[in-house]
Formats: sequence, structure tokens, C-alpha cells
Amino acid sequence: MANTASAKKAVRKIERRTAVNRSRRSQMRTYVRKVEEAIASGDASAAQAALHAAEPLVMRASQKGIIHKNTASRKISRLTVRVKALAK
Repeated sequence: MANTASAKKAVRKIERRTAVNRSRRSQMRTYVRKVEEAIASGDASAAQAALHAAEPLVMRASQKGIIHKNTASRKISRLTVRVKALAK
């Protein structure tokens, strides 16, 4: 347990940041899931629209330190390839 005032404050800050990060991660995963569901349904236009909505959220998550930059790029790249294959 935190003993000093600064340690207690750090615990409070960590709890607030954890809540924010959890929310951002959840939102990102939701939008990625929407893209995957659109791909699974075979609707190319819906998949393209979902990808355009998801891409900024994934990259923002990487900028905020929730996921690594390369992980974000890899997710976007793989989703883009799948959406383009669907459009053919």
C-alpha cells in the first residue's frame, strides 16, 4: 500500500489513466470488429466505410501508447488488404 502522499497521488493518477486507456482500447477493438464483421458479411462498401472509421482510432491508440506503432500499422495493413480483396 502507498505510504507517502506522492505515492497515494500516483495511485490515483494511475487509476484515472487506466480507465481512459481501457476505454480507448475498447473503442478501438469495437471499430476493428465492425470492419471484420463487414468483411465476413461480404459487403465491400460497408467494409470500406468501417475501415475508414477504424483507421484513425487505431493510429490514435498507438499515439497514446495503448498499442505499439508497428502493431497499429500491421492491423491497418492487414484489414486494408482484406477489404481490397473483397472489392474485387
